Amino acid sequence: MAGPLVDSTRAPVAFGRRAVPKLFEDLLRPEADTRLRALGSLCNLIHHDHERVYQTSRGGFMEQLKVLLEDEDSSVRTKTCELLHLLTSHSMGRQALLSSSLLPPLSQLLDDSSPSCRRSVLRVLDRLALLPAGAEALLPLVPKLMLKLREEEQKKEQKKEKEEEKDEEEKKEEEKEEEEEEVLLLSTITSCSRLDALPALASDGVSLLGCRLSQRSPNLHREASAALLSLSVCEDGRRQVCEEELLPVLVDLLQDQDLEVQTNAAGVIMYTVIITAGKRRCLHLNVVPVLLDLVSRDKEEEEEEERRKALVLYSLRALTALAESPVGRVLLLEQLPLLVRRSEAEEEDQDIRRAAQTAVRVVTWTP
Repeated sequence: MAGPLVDSTRAPVAFGRRAVPKLFEDLLRPEADTRLRALGSLCNLIHHDHERVYQTSRGGFMEQLKVLLEDEDSSVRTKTCELLHLLTSHSMGRQALLSSSLLPPLSQLLDDSSPSCRRSVLRVLDRLALLPAGAEALLPLVPKLMLKLREEEQKKEQKKEKEEEKDEEEKKEEEKEEEEEEVLLLSTITSCSRLDALPALASDGVSLLGCRLSQRSPNLHREASAALLSLSVCEDGRRQVCEEELLPVLVDLLQDQDLEVQTNAAGVIMYTVIITAGKRRCLHLNVVPVLLDLVSRDKEEEEEEERRKALVLYSLRALTALAESPVGRVLLLEQLPLLVRRSEAEEEDQDIRRAAQTAVRVVTWTP
């Protein structure tokens, strides 16, 4: 008769409430394999039992993980970050991490030699930044995140020279991992910049994000445009969008196949046309017909219409700002019936209806 299967990646788990304390005792052992198995069992427990999250977060065990983040074994460092990622999927775990002393050693691992460890760190930071208190705690880290973006760009240039040495499968796997790292960086920067855009703007953020708007990856388009939207809320961000000549790319993205990319691009244009330079550049790029097309599309299914709401609102507000220019007003007077129709339709969403009414008032304004 065959014996019971033993998982070599996990340590034996004690019964009941003794399980978590016993595994944390194993984390103090000198053998790396023992620490790894204990971490594997902790990850499994926390994934399946929310009570273990409370026990780990409130039981005085968090500070013990600081030593593991500085462990000489990269597998231990990576697995510790995976454990923190699981803990931060719960509000209690996020709060425990924020009140601990783990953020400094965690941020040091952004420069870790192990790519898998770096990605694990970024997953933790990205999830933490979703919480306003987490985004605030990570704001001082934004310049470093921007530096990592620049380094990713430089690494891509260097790798082009060595592409021939690798087979196709290896290239694809590396590209996938690098893309995930960039996406996580961009997502964390976006969350922090929604709270305060200045650290990213001071770190050449608009230029670094603009480079990614022209890349092939839909994921990078989506995250880079979202980050740029958070930066364009500031007047300095709007000015830099114009100076970096990003508006032609953004106008093209208004016709992207991805709705989120379209919405983010419309949002950046909406903020940028507030300033005179933005108005002039967008009118020169003939953006009015593109925005009108987004506003005038027939109503989709209810679910799709709800997803398009932000895109339509951003487009209407951009058209309203463009109507403040004499050239923009002339163009929009020709299309006034379309805007009136959206402003009067009883079945129309109230927010869209009000935005359309504002656009009509500005377009028809006379001194």
